[in-house]
Amino acid sequence: MKKKACFPGSFDPFTKGHEDIIRKGLGLFDEIVIAVGVNSNKNYLFPLEKRLRHIESCFKGEQKIRVITYEKLTVEMCKDEGCSYILRGLRDVKDFNYEVPIALMNRSMTEIETVFLIPDTSLFAINATIIREIYKNGGKIDKYVTNFDQLVN
Repeated sequence: MKKKACFPGSFDPFTKGHEDIIRKGLGLFDEIVIAVGVNSNKNYLFPLEKRLRHIESCFKGEQKIRVITYEKLTVEMCKDEGCSYILRGLRDVKDFNYEVPIALMNRSMTEIETVFLIPDTSLFAINATIIREIYKNGGKIDKYVTNFDQLVN
């Protein structure tokens, strides 16, 4: 049986930290579905189409990666996609305190297990919220986002 994981998020933008977690996960799973959640109440900086194209450009030629969008509970999307695992990254205690209750709730609703990975320490400071603020204020973010040109062009 294939081990399939889902890596959900809004990815606004998809950072080198996200990419690092996916690359680590490739050694653990037969397939990883990068699932871009769509929330009509959220104002995104980067349009959905550009976020999808950007993520796909980061994993061009990688047969074990699929990129999708979804507008439902993450566990429901996981069931639909045949994913038994949710892949998440943890940088610090704040991430742990946010992610663990969600993982426990997901497990109480389904048999989907959450797997936590820690990114390379050089990527700990990368946070999509901070990256968006840097970009909105005219700062350069290509140091934190692979294939940045795919996101803005």
